[in-house]
Amino acid sequence: MNLARFPRIRLAHLPTPIEPLPRLSEALGGPEIWIKRDDCTGLSTGGNKTRKLEFLMAEAVAAGADIVLTQGATQSNHARQTAAAAAKLGLDCHLLLEDRTGFNHENYRRNGNVLLDHLHGATWEHRGPGLDMNAELATVAERMAAEGRKPYAIPGGGSNATGALGYVNCALETVAQLTDMGLAIDTLVHATGSAGTQAGLVTGLTAMNAQLPVLGIGVRAPKPKQEANVHALCVATAEKLGVPAPPPEAVVANTDYVGEGYGLPAPSTIEAIGMFARLEGILLDPVYSAKGAAGLIDLCRKGHFKAGERILFLHTGGAIGLTGYLHSFDVPA
Repeated sequence: MNLARFPRIRLAHLPTPIEPLPRLSEALGGPEIWIKRDDCTGLSTGGNKTRKLEFLMAEAVAAGADIVLTQGATQSNHARQTAAAAAKLGLDCHLLLEDRTGFNHENYRRNGNVLLDHLHGATWEHRGPGLDMNAELATVAERMAAEGRKPYAIPGGGSNATGALGYVNCALETVAQLTDMGLAIDTLVHATGSAGTQAGLVTGLTAMNAQLPVLGIGVRAPKPKQEANVHALCVATAEKLGVPAPPPEAVVANTDYVGEGYGLPAPSTIEAIGMFARLEGILLDPVYSAKGAAGLIDLCRKGHFKAGERILFLHTGGAIGLTGYLHSFDVPA
């Protein structure tokens, strides 16, 4: 499994650290919890999408693109990192931002990731909820091509077989770090949404026979759909790599912590943000990482993860989004 065969542009600060979370572990009274800090990838406040963009942007440059397009929710971490990567490489960037929450707060619509999109020079247009956003993206790409541009369209979350290579690489990196540290991990837990992070991890770990189970905590889709989406991308990624595809049972998602919907923080989301901030000085985002952490916390409390086990939580970044969610927090005047 040789990732050097694929075009790649180095954008991330790698390897990201693996650190213990002793105060959180003590507070939960269960397993020993560690964290992999993919919030520290460096590009425009960091996040997991930067790993994917190393491979996606390399394809864009190789294709001679002069503008990169992608889509996501209003406070999309992926859109922000794509805009930053495009700025770094001297490409234009255009975003389709979907209203998935119904929030009309000025702070939500203009602060956080949206502010950074602007600072990186991206342009954007809005879409209402319930559309096939990748189809919308294809239509805009066709329009720009007809206007004489050379667009490169990246699916939501950067989640195709090319983008998933970023998390195949993360699987290789993580196993090497754990080996060097002499650290045996029982389960890797992370937030799963557009499928690319989990698909890359599962495909890479399976190809290495790492015997490290991955649990994705869903942030949007129901469990059957989430698992099917991830496994389909595992198959496509394995085919790209030329390795055997992971079996369906290797893909496990728990979608009990979505709450009322994507981008809508549940009480458990807010609690997770508070616990990580006050116990470990780590900021989570209200859309992805905090819902993943909420699942981790609850599963520890329920005894699903037991004393004596070691759990590695992958922090997917996005804390800048907190500044667009002031309305979700009781901040004293």
